[in-house]
Amino acid sequence: MATLAEVAHALVSDRRGILAADESIGTMSARLEGVGVEPTDENRRAYRELIVTTPDLVDSVSGIILADDTLRQRLSNGRTFPEALADIGILAGIKVDTGAKPLAGASEEKVTEGLDGLRERVAEYVRLGATFAKWRAVLTIGGGRPSERSVRANAHALARYAGLCQEGGLVPIVEPEVLMDGAHSIAQCQQVTRAVLRSLFDELALMKVDLDGIILKPNMVVAGKDCPEQPAVDEVAQTTVDTLRETVPPSVPGIAFLSGGQSPELATRHLGAMQNCGELPWELTYSFGRALVGPALETWWGDEGNWRAAQRALSVRAVANAAAR
Repeated sequence: MATLAEVAHALVSDRRGILAADESIGTMSARLEGVGVEPTDENRRAYRELIVTTPDLVDSVSGIILADDTLRQRLSNGRTFPEALADIGILAGIKVDTGAKPLAGASEEKVTEGLDGLRERVAEYVRLGATFAKWRAVLTIGGGRPSERSVRANAHALARYAGLCQEGGLVPIVEPEVLMDGAHSIAQCQQVTRAVLRSLFDELALMKVDLDGIILKPNMVVAGKDCPEQPAVDEVAQTTVDTLRETVPPSVPGIAFLSGGQSPELATRHLGAMQNCGELPWELTYSFGRALVGPALETWWGDEGNWRAAQRALSVRAVANAAAR
């Protein structure tokens, strides 16, 4: 059986990245409705089967994060999703948080919940075939946010989650996302991202989390989407790498960026530019959701006749991101 460190290193090796297909039922239903597909259980299952059966996906994708319902479903050939992924050499992951809820005393900010019963859920997910997990925290910039209370509460929850996962045999993907929403500058994003990552690694150390057995999934350091001055690709790349150098210990195997609402093409360009920022102690890769699967969904439209074309659209984005590494 592979160790946590071996799984973590495998997730970021060979130019591959991690595909996030862990949307909640509500989110996935809304995306299906957005392309005119009825949001039934079967259509959600079929769409995710389209993803995991894309030919040669293993060449670009090392792991796929699944939602709880998908982890329990079966492909049309009767194989469970973890079994089908194992057959082609892709690791199965699982989203284990229960969503971001209003933070007590600061209802305009959020803290991610889901620690209650997590030890037992981790044990079940391991039995079902998961090898890694994900927990997402969200922080906003603007109007005095994020507060120190919000930063510390989310860092603490991420660290407790990571400790429980490692105890139960899952590699934790630790995802502190500073959102693009707002008109903040890239300098403001850097300041907040730096503070969030420092707080996170303080909490991980306190919880004695083995950093060689985690994956960090942060935002890129970008300006808010409503900022009138959008930075160049090279500036985003260099500012992001500089921030990571200041905050992320070298023992972390890899950093798998979220796309955070960037267009598929721009997220890939940013990732590619980071590879030219000098020697780094960790692998830099991707863990994209919409930036990978969005074109496939827009091609599929729920029509079986579009199945292969949708898979080609996914493959194009996955290969482009692997090439960017």
